[in-house]
Amino acid sequence: MITLAHPWLLALLPLPLLMRWVIPPHREPRQGVIVPFLHRLADESGQRPAKGAVVLRGAWLRVASLSVAWTCVILALARPQVIEPPITKTVPVRDMLLAVDLSGSMETQDFTDAQGRKVDRLTAVKEVLDDFLAQRKGDRVGLIFFGSAPFVQAPFTEDLKVCRELLDEAQVKMAGPQTAFGDALGLAMTVFDRSEVKERVLIALTDGNDTASKVPPAKAAEIAKDKGVVVHTISVGDPVTVG
Repeated sequence: MITLAHPWLLALLPLPLLMRWVIPPHREPRQGVIVPFLHRLADESGQRPAKGAVVLRGAWLRVASLSVAWTCVILALARPQVIEPPITKTVPVRDMLLAVDLSGSMETQDFTDAQGRKVDRLTAVKEVLDDFLAQRKGDRVGLIFFGSAPFVQAPFTEDLKVCRELLDEAQVKMAGPQTAFGDALGLAMTVFDRSEVKERVLIALTDGNDTASKVPPAKAAEIAKDKGVVVHTISVGDPVTVG
């Protein structure tokens, strides 16, 4: 839709006509007839020279071009604008952090995939999380990998495709063979400190007890509670598997 930023300027369009009606035409004094015996002609004819005026009229092309130019100037000053439909921006309503265990025990093959093949625990986690991320809408997601030590693989982002690719590239033991679950929770709280979203959720996926943390998991959980972060811990693996 086309609109004007200053539509009141259109009131100036008839201004030239108003000026023509109010202001008298331009005058230049000059003699209309120059003859050396003007007074004799006046005596013979019985008339006396008097002041007169001749108003010159411009050609129609000149009047038309000036009218078009004036109209264009006024329209330009009124600033025509094209108003497009409003752009809707989806603002994230939740910051979600995924903490994935990459310890050595995650290579244990005690899961069966959709094709009936035996796969390791990390492969099963990847399949579940990939489907989970594919269904996210309106959330920002971050990734933390942990083994003997935790590290941030992806900060909070709305580009969930990147998160899925980074998750797919994860390998067992790339963060060490042990399980520093408490340290992973502590690192997650540090990441959440930079979040301004009210609803904050941590989903931690691990297959074993904490074996290498400097921060006890229970203490890290208390910190999460104080910061208003909801923690969901998901156990990975066959319950009857040894270890």
